[in-house]
Amino acid sequence: MNKTKLLQKIRTKLEQDLEMYFKVARASHEEATDPQNKAENKYDTRGLEAAYLAGGQVRQAAETEAVLICFRQLVPRKFEPNDAIDLTALVEVKFGTEMTYFFIAPRGGGLEVMLGKVEITVLTPQSPLGEKLMGRKAGDTLQKRSGQTQHQLIVSVS
Repeated sequence: MNKTKLLQKIRTKLEQDLEMYFKVARASHEEATDPQNKAENKYDTRGLEAAYLAGGQVRQAAETEAVLICFRQLVPRKFEPNDAIDLTALVEVKFGTEMTYFFIAPRGGGLEVMLGKVEITVLTPQSPLGEKLMGRKAGDTLQKRSGQTQHQLIVSVS
């Protein structure tokens, strides 16, 4: 898989998310400051709720912007078959008969993008699964918490 295309997809998704958060934050702010939403009595909290929503959207936009900056600066590393999993590794994990794809990045965990017909999830080293993957190599196995199932690990060479 082409990591350059993957990073571009991730950046595009983050830019779209950022635009949406700013748009929603502006709308919430307008609602919060609209004279029609002025409290009519002490139980009327429409304006206050809209203000809280606007604040939350601004915080989400700021976090998304920080993740986008991180991905704009991220330089993908080419991994060889025997290299240990580290940042910018594209990891394939076989769960039973299904292959799941993860891109290891410093931020943005949980973000999902499609590259062709393949869904790739961004995973951070701080996440429980990311922590287990870091330092492993192709062919290593992971044991599920139940201790009954093992999963084959394969690090993509791209």
